[in-house]
Amino acid sequence: MSINIRYARYLLFAVMALAVFFFVSKSSIPMPTTGLTTPTPKAPTYDSVKSQKPQVIGAHHAERVNATFVTLARNSDLWDMVKSIRAVEDRFNHNYNYDWVFLNDEEFDEEFKKLTTALVSGKTHYGVIPEEHWSYPEWIDQDKAKEARQEMDRKKIIYGGSESYRHMCRYESGFFFRHPLMMNFEYYWRVEPSIELYCDIDSDPFRFMKVNNKKYSFVISLYEYVATIPTLWDSVKKFTGNHPEYVSEGNGMEFISNDGGETYNNCHFWSNFEIGSLEWLRSDAYIDYFTSLDKDGGFFYERWGDAPVHSIAASLMLKKEEIHFWDDIAYYHVPFTHCPSDEKKRLDLRCSCQPKDNFDWKDYSCTKRWFDITKMEKPNGWDKKYD
Repeated sequence: MSINIRYARYLLFAVMALAVFFFVSKSSIPMPTTGLTTPTPKAPTYDSVKSQKPQVIGAHHAERVNATFVTLARNSDLWDMVKSIRAVEDRFNHNYNYDWVFLNDEEFDEEFKKLTTALVSGKTHYGVIPEEHWSYPEWIDQDKAKEARQEMDRKKIIYGGSESYRHMCRYESGFFFRHPLMMNFEYYWRVEPSIELYCDIDSDPFRFMKVNNKKYSFVISLYEYVATIPTLWDSVKKFTGNHPEYVSEGNGMEFISNDGGETYNNCHFWSNFEIGSLEWLRSDAYIDYFTSLDKDGGFFYERWGDAPVHSIAASLMLKKEEIHFWDDIAYYHVPFTHCPSDEKKRLDLRCSCQPKDNFDWKDYSCTKRWFDITKMEKPNGWDKKYD
């Protein structure tokens, strides 16, 4: 009997030992791995960073329309771009999670992608500009273009000597909206590095554009440097003479001309901020317009900017009511500020701008002219004088 009890004890001890071994082998306690190698995990790419961060759905995410932010930038613009993204996200996009398209004439590096992807609440897309959209077309005499740059540089004309600035203006005038990454969107909001947004944006500008059939919108307007566009209006008149069908009734001609279209008064919407319809920019009317201007060579032989090119097209091809001025969006791009004139609006939207910095009603602004031709009521405080 005592022998059977002894064997039973040995058997029980063996079972317990096996149980302990099984538990240890399945537990998270690390076991010695002498002679074994473990693969080193790869550093996360910008794609995996996106998937690892918590998915935060904005309060109005479900109400979005088919739209995107779009930025033309270089890798060296990263930290200025971080500032712009934070402004847009903090004041607006954290509630909506709209996508953001970044375009560059060369590949974005991993640091740019990783950091911007982490900051944008929507999806990020990175595209390279096709070489044919960032180079000289075959009809341009490059020696003549070089001489023009040198002459403008001698005259100290802003960006007059810059070759890359001319490629940028041509690209923004005629190609960004045709990039493959942009083709699936209906509306765009252009954002440049190192901008500020000074007020909360408590409703969706994209939805406003769609619901109210707006095609183009702006926040600052001013006069263009005459020396950069000496023959632009001649090219425009040649185009409208060939295509009178593209000139809309009820358009904004009075904004850009003081004499019914005989001459250009140099007013333009400042295009570093613009929200607009991609379908309009991809229309036959706009494409034919850009193609005609491009053939005339002024992007390279002079220094035509995308701001007057867009503004003239919008003022001629669109009805005045299809163009919108954003008084609610307080914006800064060196050296100009739009700050709402109405004190109540500034308080309601938690604005941080100083009204004395508002450019709207200063002599070099064209915004007062826009109010006059559209018969819009000027906001409270527009005529207040600041020391």
